Amino acid sequence: MFLSPLEQFSILPLITIFEYNFIFFTLTNETLVLLLILFFLIVFYKSLLFFSADKTFFVLPTHWQALLELNYNLILSLLLENIKDKKAQAFFPLIATLFSLILILNLVGLVPYSFTLTSHLIITFLLSCAIFFGINVLAVKKHGIKFFALFLPAGTSVLLAFLLTPIEIISYFFKPISLGIRLFANMMAGHTLLKVIAGFCATLVSSGSFFLILLHFVPLLILVPLFALELGVAAIQAFVFSILTCIYLQDSLYSSH
Repeated sequence: MFLSPLEQFSILPLITIFEYNFIFFTLTNETLVLLLILFFLIVFYKSLLFFSADKTFFVLPTHWQALLELNYNLILSLLLENIKDKKAQAFFPLIATLFSLILILNLVGLVPYSFTLTSHLIITFLLSCAIFFGINVLAVKKHGIKFFALFLPAGTSVLLAFLLTPIEIISYFFKPISLGIRLFANMMAGHTLLKVIAGFCATLVSSGSFFLILLHFVPLLILVPLFALELGVAAIQAFVFSILTCIYLQDSLYSSH
């Protein structure tokens, strides 16, 4: 039992693989969970080719295939609605992998005594920065010098440009920061609240008082809908992260420059 609700986010060393003076490489609980989830995703997507002998889907879909098709249609509609270009489907593997990764990371964190990777700002921030960097590389490659017209609204006068351009630049480079902080804050706050209420229930049960033991059912009943709410938040945050990535792609690659 954790003494503090924040102890569930502690990064703990498991195995020291290499150590030399001040240089060391350690396998932590964070690294282990990430490697297991990445392995699961690779196996999951590879296994999609083996639904039948001829490596195609069934004509009459099974429940599992219907779920996969629902997930496929959801991500495809998300992509096509937010990126208004015929080549938008080229980004489907990116958005599908991103959505699946964040969703699984969020859901795994709800398993008792597991680890929530998306509750760490360094993880969400590096993920959003990597996406932002890749989008800008593609945008500069596609538009060249015209890419910088994104920071100057059309029809702006010269005097007004000196005011609006710095604002546009600051707001543009705050996109990955807000993207990472939004995911981190929602996951950390929800998990902390669940841990506080669960710890309160455990304290009442361990008190030894018959009245307090009966009283623990009150926060326990509150915990059940909160857990269901957190499941919804885990899915919604993966969805929001994917939508914002699509919007950033649309703004940087396909908006008029």
